[in-house]
Amino acid sequence: MASGFALADDAWVQQAQAAIAKATAPVTVWDGPTQGPALQPNKKIIFIASDMKNGGVLGVKEGLEEAAKIAGWQLDVLDGAGSVKDQLAALNQAIARKPDGIVIGGWNPNVAKIPLKKAVKEGIVLTAWHAVPAPGPVPAYNIFYNVTSDSNEVSRMAALYAVAKSNGTAKVLIFTDSLYQIALDKANAMKKVIEQCSGCQVVEFIDTPLADTSNRMPGMTYSLMQKYGDKFEYSLAINDLYFDFMAPALQTAGKGIDGKPPYNISAGDGSVTAYQRVRDGKAQVATVPEPLKLHGWQLLDEFNRAFAGKQPSGYVTPAHLVTKENISADGGQNNEFDPGNQYRDHYKAIWGVK
Repeated sequence: MASGFALADDAWVQQAQAAIAKATAPVTVWDGPTQGPALQPNKKIIFIASDMKNGGVLGVKEGLEEAAKIAGWQLDVLDGAGSVKDQLAALNQAIARKPDGIVIGGWNPNVAKIPLKKAVKEGIVLTAWHAVPAPGPVPAYNIFYNVTSDSNEVSRMAALYAVAKSNGTAKVLIFTDSLYQIALDKANAMKKVIEQCSGCQVVEFIDTPLADTSNRMPGMTYSLMQKYGDKFEYSLAINDLYFDFMAPALQTAGKGIDGKPPYNISAGDGSVTAYQRVRDGKAQVATVPEPLKLHGWQLLDEFNRAFAGKQPSGYVTPAHLVTKENISADGGQNNEFDPGNQYRDHYKAIWGVK
């Protein structure tokens, strides 16, 4: 889709609607790798979670557990407990166990440059999930492959939904947390899409910390309703957490329910509570979830390619938008995005296992 200039409203809305139709379609076709090395036997890998209370990390860990069981590999899980100190302690503990591979599960490798160099020196293969914003190899830390969706594409899809749903007239508030570069990048990507729509408007760009959403969002929601009235029409947030604490205030005011604005759209994560809100039509109309279990299977596949001396697969899962209309498909009945494209069977076929 073109970028860097405003399109005429009709053309832009049509492009947005076409992109949304594709992003909301059932995921029935496998678009990942179809070839790769046979399974390398008897490997030991360790998954170091940023925080096992984080639903995204937990979903990836569950997918990796499924894949490791099929592969006959040993998988150990260590909890970084949400702190740099504990993440470093877990990494040092993992290196001491001399595994074949270590997964950096959702935490910043920049805090662990020295131990990561030690791991590589000892022949340990590093993969990652959400270690850095972009998918692919991360040479700076000798990470073979960082599994993640394209955060810019996820953000664009959330913003395009506002353009499409409003027929090119959306008045939008954007919520982000500048403490995290990826959050700021996602918010700016959403802002860019809205600014390309000449009939749309970014009403306010709101920087408020994720760590304090429970305290800030209820009062802020009431203030925004008073400040903007009908201009509080669409909310775009970098993840679902903002809406967890916006929803009660909106419902108390009789807003965001029964098809009334504001229409809340999240550029990730597809949390359980977000699925419930979208399904019930209360305080959220869409989310762009990640296929967490698929990402766990991809991690094992990337390890297998590394162990076999091959290149990474290069696979990046496309953005998928969940709305009330398609929420019953692709794992939605379980409040998760688990694509119906038989990815497990495709990976098993690549590895030569049943």
